[in-house]
Amino acid sequence: MGASGWSYFVTYQPDLQGALDDLRARVFADGDYWWARGEIGTAASDYRDRPQTLDELYGDEWVQESGTHSILDMIRVVTESEKPDYGTVQPVTTREARRCAGTEVLTREHVEAIVGLAEQSWFGRCAVLHDATGRPDEIYFWGRSGD
Repeated sequence: MGASGWSYFVTYQPDLQGALDDLRARVFADGDYWWARGEIGTAASDYRDRPQTLDELYGDEWVQESGTHSILDMIRVVTESEKPDYGTVQPVTTREARRCAGTEVLTREHVEAIVGLAEQSWFGRCAVLHDATGRPDEIYFWGRSGD
């Protein structure tokens, strides 16, 4: 099947890990991910017998091999001093924002300029996006995962 790209916009909160956890819970509850028992192009929500807990989902050997092709494949947000690893989300740095978008205050209009920062599969990125007044408004999560 190959890796799939995914992206999500969520309401801003200062705790990026909390935002990731809330997003993952919503995606799981909505069944908005690929489940290894389903056919390509279907969502887990199309199946009544899909896993009822994240532990059940991650306990599935197919999911361990192929992932969910969604934010569920990401577990945590790394800090600036940590090196990103498989299943982690790395926030866009101010240096990257300046280099890619010409500003440190990113908005939705800058998404196209930063999307290329998610270069590797099984690694995610996130960026705080600001409103027209410069206040944090949203968090954009994106990346690629799945096999």
